[in-house]
Amino acid sequence: MRRGRPRSFDEEAAVERAMGVFWSRGYHATALPDLLVATKLSRGSLYAAFGDKHSLFLRALDRYIVDALTRMDVELAPRREPVDGLRAYLAGYVDRTSGARGRRGCLLVATTMELAGRDAEVDRRIAGFFNAMETRVADVLVRAKAAGQLAHGVEPSSAARILVCFVEGLRVVGKTAPTRNTSQATVDALLDRFIT
Repeated sequence: MRRGRPRSFDEEAAVERAMGVFWSRGYHATALPDLLVATKLSRGSLYAAFGDKHSLFLRALDRYIVDALTRMDVELAPRREPVDGLRAYLAGYVDRTSGARGRRGCLLVATTMELAGRDAEVDRRIAGFFNAMETRVADVLVRAKAAGQLAHGVEPSSAARILVCFVEGLRVVGKTAPTRNTSQATVDALLDRFIT
């Protein structure tokens, strides 16, 4: 049984606000005062709810991952034609990697560059996310192949790996704020190699 006063704040809203700080500043550059301002919590409330900065960061990373995979599940839903789902999935990346939105980058990519190989909990989450992405993309490519929509010789699991590397590369290039037309042309050029 939990003791003490019930929390008088929305934990998920606090996690989302903290996620924004980590996303903008990075893990190491985010200080406790930044998190206190963003979450509007006292030091005691933050520690009571989340433990410490690292635990709050993991919660924020988990939230980011859930949001990304939920978005993929909508874009690649089985009720959609496979190629239409793939186009919707890639259109989302065009939106997120063009212009000012692209400059924000990707929390997962930034975290990978900053912490991969140095934090086992982060490594586990990043690997799980990329595996989940690859599995979802491979599933839609298997459906596209069964529908006769994949180009000859395209193998779904290899193509899925290429597409995951491609979209994460788009997130990195997005930091330079390419135009929407540039990002879309890059997506179209790749899709032309994979679909009939």
